[in-house]
Amino acid sequence: MYAIETENLVKKYGGLTALDGVSLKVPEGECFGLLGPNGAGKTTLIRILTTLIRPTSGRALVAGFDVAKEKASVRGAIGVVPQAMTSDLDLTGLELMDIYARFYDMGKKERRDRIDELLTMVGLRERAGDLVATYSGGMRRRLEIARGLVHRPSILILDEPTIGLDPQSRHVVWELLEKFRKADKLTILLTTHYMEEAESLSDHVAIIDYGRIVALDTVEGLKKQIPQKDTIELTVSNIDMGKAKEEVSAHSSVSSVAVNEATLIISVDNGANAIPELVDRLKSLGAKVTRVTLKEQTLEDVFIHFTGRPIREEEARKVSFLLGAGVPRQWGK
Repeated sequence: MYAIETENLVKKYGGLTALDGVSLKVPEGECFGLLGPNGAGKTTLIRILTTLIRPTSGRALVAGFDVAKEKASVRGAIGVVPQAMTSDLDLTGLELMDIYARFYDMGKKERRDRIDELLTMVGLRERAGDLVATYSGGMRRRLEIARGLVHRPSILILDEPTIGLDPQSRHVVWELLEKFRKADKLTILLTTHYMEEAESLSDHVAIIDYGRIVALDTVEGLKKQIPQKDTIELTVSNIDMGKAKEEVSAHSSVSSVAVNEATLIISVDNGANAIPELVDRLKSLGAKVTRVTLKEQTLEDVFIHFTGRPIREEEARKVSFLLGAGVPRQWGK
């Protein structure tokens, strides 16, 4: 039922605790987003799940295998795409894919068929014979996703898969991940600094801070846990503002209304659904609505609520989990 499951996972470095009793469950076939400031513990967690380090205590199962006792089985069940571009520039795309397939003892025909299938899906079949050095950043990232899937893993672990890519390439990668997920019933564990990416791809999101899971829910579920609401601004004319405020305040989803000259500033649940009803209420009183703006809750608002800082502050200090465990937040500012 669960592709990844951890129970009271602890990792200590000397007297410092990088993970402090992390328990989570990732259902099979879903995309699970993992967010957190640098040094919060997500890099350590992923290094444990990929068998690169052992936990101090607790238990972690990946594809049903114990990461401490069944490392080879775990490694066969996962594909990994690190943040850093690690494809060899001196190889062709085909050579790179073939080498990785050989690591998993795939036969010649199986390798050929699988590589052809993957390169076709990522749009690189016509460039298979070209050196990786001639690929753009987006092409290299698509190649590395294909490389991570060459042995048909059931779980794909992605560390900042689109960092450094332009917006168009980023969206291409998102579409590609969704395609693989549906075609192969793939489970995806994703770390990212892009809130739009986490919202677009993730079924559930966990926020980790100081080694603990501080929030875990669907994106919409997380938004409901914080006090901030959507904000609607309605600029109106031909109506007394006191009367307009009274009418809008009577709507069941409205929690507060402020008036700024000719503008009503409305705090509301699900602003997109509320706007038509609020506008109709005002028009029924003879008001003319001249401007409507909506600021919806974002995952960034959720992140700030639970960690006390925007995730953007952390991006420059990101450390790849393949290069090191990062700097626990207790160790630096």
